[in-house]
Amino acid sequence: MELIKPPKTQPRARAHARRIYNGMPARDLGSEGWHKPWSGGNGGNCLEAMKLDDGRIAVRQSTDPDGPALIYTSAEMTAFIEGAKAGEADFLLS
Repeated sequence: MELIKPPKTQPRARAHARRIYNGMPARDLGSEGWHKPWSGGNGGNCLEAMKLDDGRIAVRQSTDPDGPALIYTSAEMTAFIEGAKAGEADFLLS
């Protein structure tokens, strides 16, 4: 009699790496691991971010957790944050 080993399980993001894409439903990434890096007096409309196993960063709108997730590389997110700190996104506020 041959013993059958159960399949090895992998973390969600690794197991489905080919399925993680920009604009995918955020719910497909699961509900665990989302964080609100900051929040303000915006009536509960917050950005939530999740670091994926492959180093990329998923971003979603907190009021629409089943909506689309935007997927960025670490370098893209670094460039965005550094640019925002340098005032390059100030035009969005005027």
